[in-house]
Amino acid sequence: MIKILIVDDEKPICDLIDLNLSAAGYCCQTVQDGGKAIQMIEEGNYDLILLDVMLPGVDGYDIMEYIRPLKVPVIFITARYEVKDRVRGLKLGADDYLVKPFDVVELVARVEAVLRRYHKAENILSVGEITVDVEAHMVWRGKKTVELTNKEFGLLLLFIRNKNVALFRETLYEKVWEGEYSGDSRTVDLHVQRLRKKLGWESCLMTVYKVGYRLEVPQ
Repeated sequence: MIKILIVDDEKPICDLIDLNLSAAGYCCQTVQDGGKAIQMIEEGNYDLILLDVMLPGVDGYDIMEYIRPLKVPVIFITARYEVKDRVRGLKLGADDYLVKPFDVVELVARVEAVLRRYHKAENILSVGEITVDVEAHMVWRGKKTVELTNKEFGLLLLFIRNKNVALFRETLYEKVWEGEYSGDSRTVDLHVQRLRKKLGWESCLMTVYKVGYRLEVPQ
């Protein structure tokens, strides 16, 4: 399982990230102190580090100097939004830079992108009797192959990677159709209905009133 260290001095932020990445199938550990983070990095074998800049003890930039020789991918997650801060973080060797406040769906997508770049992303995903080979673009329901369109496949990945999270129709449209949402929900609704039927997800792919959809999976 992919192992991720979350370093942020705000416990609610750590808990939010942990909740969503754990739901997406990652093993997460959190720490709120810079010095303790370095100790955990020395003792642990992490596939990815999510790193805040403003930390007690040792700040994120100094931690990044320590991490760089280890060749562990890093995403900065910080309230520092100025261009000079982004440039500094990236020049230090960070793979991405996400400014607070952030959308958790975007965070999961960025994590996936960095892990793919390092060939660490898990290509086989599963929920119940549904198995997905991301690289081969194939889906099985039990032992039977399920034929999905590209849009249905994109929706499926979003739901699996954001289990138990309510996803707005706007988010689904913009991530899968890669365009600006016009407010017409029929396209998204139609594709979700087809996906439900093909996967047998009538009882777990739930409609969230005035929001969108949520894939409900027992924890």
